[in-house]
Amino acid sequence: MKTAAAAREQTREVLVFVLGKEEYGVDILKVQEIRGYDKVTPIPSAPDYLKGVVNLRGIIVPVIDMRVKFRLAEVRYDSFTVVVILRIAGRVIGLVVDGVSDVVHFPESAVKPAPQLGSVVDGSFIAGLATQGERMVLLLDIEKLLSSGELNLLRQVAESAS
Repeated sequence: MKTAAAAREQTREVLVFVLGKEEYGVDILKVQEIRGYDKVTPIPSAPDYLKGVVNLRGIIVPVIDMRVKFRLAEVRYDSFTVVVILRIAGRVIGLVVDGVSDVVHFPESAVKPAPQLGSVVDGSFIAGLATQGERMVLLLDIEKLLSSGELNLLRQVAESAS
């Protein structure tokens, strides 16, 4: 039986996605939809993590490959690869990820502060670390993951492609 305090505890609802062997989470309220990975239209001279753009029901959406953005090993696309469409800072962007696990409700008590990584690694985009039994999910602050310069670049790409 839940105690009254436990019943009142706030929870975070996150979409959990996979990159390699790690799980990451983004606030479910920022997720617009999840789509299978389709061919994107490349943009010349774009940063390597910007795969290109897709036309989503008349909206030009820049697509970022999270494996490349996080400098992970080999980038591969298979039947599990999906694009998570997010609405952030008034813009729509797509994130290419290896797959989506599920939507999880983490009680605030299960969310620990982001680890301090020092000046060697930019961990400013890590909103926290959520645990559920042996499971550990890095919670991302997607607005901080993309610098204002990158967000402006994505806006310009979307505008020039439309």
